[in-house]
Formats: sequence, C-alpha cells, structure tokens
Amino acid sequence: MQPVRVGSKELIREINSSLVLGELRGGLVSRTELAKRTGLSLPTVSEIVAELIGSGVIEERETASSGGGRRPVLLGLKPDAGYVIGIKVTETRVIAVLTDLNAGIVERATATLGHDDVTTVVRTVAAVVKKLKAKAGPVYGVGVGLAGVIDRANGVVRHATYADWRDVDLAGLLTERIGLPVVVDNDVNTLVANEQWFGAGRGVSDVAVVSIGRGVGLGMVLDGRLYRGAGGGAGEFGHTKVVADGPLCDCGGRGCLEALIGEPAILAASNCATIEDAAELARGGDRAVKAVFDQVGHTLGTAVGNLVNLLNPKLIVLAGEGTRVSDLFLPGFEEALKLAVFDGLQRELDVVVDDWDDEAWAQGAAGLFLGELFQPNLRPDEANRPSLTKRSA
Repeated sequence: MQPVRVGSKELIREINSSLVLGELRGGLVSRTELAKRTGLSLPTVSEIVAELIGSGVIEERETASSGGGRRPVLLGLKPDAGYVIGIKVTETRVIAVLTDLNAGIVERATATLGHDDVTTVVRTVAAVVKKLKAKAGPVYGVGVGLAGVIDRANGVVRHATYADWRDVDLAGLLTERIGLPVVVDNDVNTLVANEQWFGAGRGVSDVAVVSIGRGVGLGMVLDGRLYRGAGGGAGEFGHTKVVADGPLCDCGGRGCLEALIGEPAILAASNCATIEDAAELARGGDRAVKAVFDQVGHTLGTAVGNLVNLLNPKLIVLAGEGTRVSDLFLPGFEEALKLAVFDGLQRELDVVVDDWDDEAWAQGAAGLFLGELFQPNLRPDEANRPSLTKRSA
C-alpha cells in the first residue's frame, strides 16, 4: 500500500478545494450552493473560492435570480486558465487534441505512424505535443490512451495489444522527451472519461462501457470510481471465454468473445473485405450476411448480460467503431440481453449506443489527466504532480 501524506491543515485545505472544484466542473454554482453540495461551511467555501479566484482557476460569471434579497453570484471554472493535451495511439495514427479546463477542444493534430516500435511512437507523439503546445498558454500535461494492459500508477505498458511491447515505461519516456507530466491508460478508459465528462455516463455512479470494433474492450466506473484492477488489466472483456474450444484468438486462446464478434470474425464469416461491404449486403437483404450480424448481436448480448449479473451497473454504453453497424446487431443484442440478465437487474438498466470517433478517445485521454489535475496530492511521491488544489506560490 502506498504511504499517505500525514494529515495537516494544508492537506485538508487541498481536499476541500478538490471538493469545490469537482462541483464547479458540472457548471455554474453559487457559494451557498457549493456549501450545501460539499458539506463544507460557508466561510470555508468562501475562503477556498477567494484563493481559487486569486490563482486564476475560477471566476465569477453572473448573478442568478433570487426569490428575495441579494442575488447570488455564480462561479465557474476559467477554461483558459490552463490546457491539457489528450492523445489516442492506434496501430497507424496518433490523434491528438488540445483542451481547456472544461475538456473543450481548442486545437487538433494528427500524425501517421510508419512503425509501431517504441522509439517511433515516442518521437511521433512528442512532435504532435510540440505542435499543440505552441497553440495555447500553460499546458499542465498529457494524457495518452492505447490498447493493452496498462499499469496506470507507474505509466508502464505491461502488454500492448497491437504491438510487441512488454513492460515499456511509456509515461517516463514521454515525460523525458516532452518535459511535461504524462498519464498513460488503457484506451477504453479514455472513452469512460469522455462518457463521464460529456456523455450518458455524466453523474452515473455505476457504468460499463463496452467498446466493439476490431477488438472488444471494457471500461468500468464502479461506485463512482474508474476501476482498473490490481495491475491495470481489468476490462479484458474480449478475452472472456464464451465457446469451449472455439475459434483461435489473437491472444493465443480459443473461444474468446473477441474471436467471435470482432471485425475480423465478421469479415471471415460474411466473406467480405470490409465491414462496410458486409453491412451493405445485410441491409440489402442478403440473408446469410444478415444472419452473421444477428449472431454477433446474440453473442454480445449474452456476454453483456453476464456482465450485468456480475456488476449490476445502472448504465451500459456500447461504443467504438463497431457501433456504425449497430442497426444490424442491436435486435439480436437486445433479445439475448433480456434472456441473460437475472430477474430484476434489468428493471433500472439503461443501454445506449455512442458512436464516438477517434477524436473523442483523445478528448477522453485529456479528461483522464484533467481528472487528476482536480485532485489533491495524497501521497508523498506525488509532491511534484500538478494539481489545481495546491496553494499558489
């Protein structure tokens, strides 16, 4: 277990500042309302607000209507007080965005990856960061998302899904190259962050985001916290075994969910070159290809039903590039989900389809870093980590 900073007035102040900032991420709020939501006294809130205004992080925006007496002043984040860069690394590209403190996109940049070796990826990411960094004021740091098993706490890629990487200190290599703090996480967790900032998951404490496309991934918010597992490997949903002695998967196992419903499996079963070709045939009435998508829906629905039985989330989000053919697999998915979910657990379950593009994954990576920026430094080894809760010098 990591040591925690010894309790002090300064630490308590940072924690209280984090509570205030967390509420202001959701929109304009008055001092009185902040006190109600955080449970802090009004004098404490006023003191924290004064410090945050003084440091340029928040600002007084407007006055709200009042039933009588003095109209309350509403507070909000000052979006241009700082910026964060979010990056999505795919097999062939680096997609990057520069965002403000509200995770709003200010600038964009992309670059092609000629090779997937570590040196090439680090060099390409550094070049994109340099380009975006020149576009705005202070940049606090960089969030990076890529497919694989990621040790988030140490910034180490234990295993990259689409490259021969083992135990690569990607955060350390990037920090050394670009001179900014770097957060590295599984790319599906960046989708979760985007859902929490902008999507259906905003304000929902228990969410499962299932990404579908070439592979199948999972990101989870459980009891309000992003769940990564002991070693950062939580969410390898695509490698749960659903058919004994089933088709061979890229991971070396057999019968994995990904090997049954991932895009390569769909293309093989439909004898098509692209998903767009398969979708066109199915929508045009080709029964054999339509049956492929129907089976994909049933298999996914059963697997997600098992997930619901285990975790009992309030919300399931289907995301990723595979959602562009959701009209073809959703009927089978919904039928199988209903059959698989234990009696009573589906009553308050919501299922939504969000067709986020690669830019949204990058925006979510920025959101992951922003989430940390709004938190206090609780451990001694975090002393140099940027945080908006620290008192200005």
